[in-house]
Amino acid sequence: MEVSKMASTIQIRVDDDLKSKSDQLFKDLGTDTTSAIRMFLTQAVAYNGFPFEIKRTVHNPYTSMIEDEMLQRLEQS
Repeated sequence: MEVSKMASTIQIRVDDDLKSKSDQLFKDLGTDTTSAIRMFLTQAVAYNGFPFEIKRTVHNPYTSMIEDEMLQRLEQS
């Protein structure tokens, strides 16, 4: 006995430029935007979270520096 699966539709709004650029990117990669979004959702479920690192882009002054960089900053100050 075969179990039928229902398909759901997701609608999102994105900037025209973003859609155009992403459509072209995915075409160049041999797929389409719908398939790319489906891949993202599949990987998110597999990873149990985002399938890539999410972080703030704000500079963190407490990140580790190599010794040369620290000495250079001390000289500048």
